[in-house]
Amino acid sequence: MNPFTTITGIAAPIAIKDVDTDMIIPAQFMTSISRDGYGQHVFSRLRSTYPDFYLNVPTYQEAQILIADSNFGCGSSREHAVWALYDSGIRVIIGTTFADIFSNNCGKNGLLLVSLPQETIAHLLRASAETAMTITVNLETQTVSTHDDRIWNFECDPFLKHCLTHGLDDLDYLRSRLPDIEAKKQTQQESTFFDARYPHR
Repeated sequence: MNPFTTITGIAAPIAIKDVDTDMIIPAQFMTSISRDGYGQHVFSRLRSTYPDFYLNVPTYQEAQILIADSNFGCGSSREHAVWALYDSGIRVIIGTTFADIFSNNCGKNGLLLVSLPQETIAHLLRASAETAMTITVNLETQTVSTHDDRIWNFECDPFLKHCLTHGLDDLDYLRSRLPDIEAKKQTQQESTFFDARYPHR
């Protein structure tokens, strides 16, 4: 994964409650185990049904941030939904609440979820719908800021923050701890040898 520090980009509003993973990436496009190539199909039903859907509008097509309503990512546990969002260029989703499995999948694939109060999300949905608003998300300071100098703080799990800022997935994290694991194993082996040789010490 690429390390995540600060993202400054266009925010696209998705003012729909309970966006499920099938809405994000319909099942008929899940034809590969590769993570690449799904971005072109993200929100395909909404984009084909509603020509004025924000991600069809040229000024929003390079969006790196989504402003979402509540319970985003609900439905099935398909990880392809996260792959599709990431492959389409999305790096941050700002909303009120997210489905648990979707949230876990995002963290493992380098996509940051930011939870803010409902009134803040309502403001950001309105503002980003009126114009292609630029937002900065700083993971180091755990802040979201807009061009009018408004700033909001958000919470982030320390372990997730460490992995995102260093570009580590679960396997990468384990590999990064190999020296500690080997040292622990060596200590245990020495302790076992000592106990066997001197059982009555």
